[in-house]
Amino acid sequence: MTKNIHPIERAFRIILGVGLIAFALVGVESSWGYLGIIPLLTGLAGWCPPYYLLGYSTCPVHVKKKK
Repeated sequence: MTKNIHPIERAFRIILGVGLIAFALVGVESSWGYLGIIPLLTGLAGWCPPYYLLGYSTCPVHVKKKK
């Protein structure tokens, strides 16, 4: 699994996921907040399955220079 999520996007996903889960646990009595598991897991892994299927990546590519 090659990482396909930019570090800033990963941080945003982790914060969003934790926020949604916390909101579901403390706030509104709704199971929709548990969808926060998805951005939390993709943020922690650094890999997004839909990005992979679409051939998309926000991760910066480091190209080695030839000497």
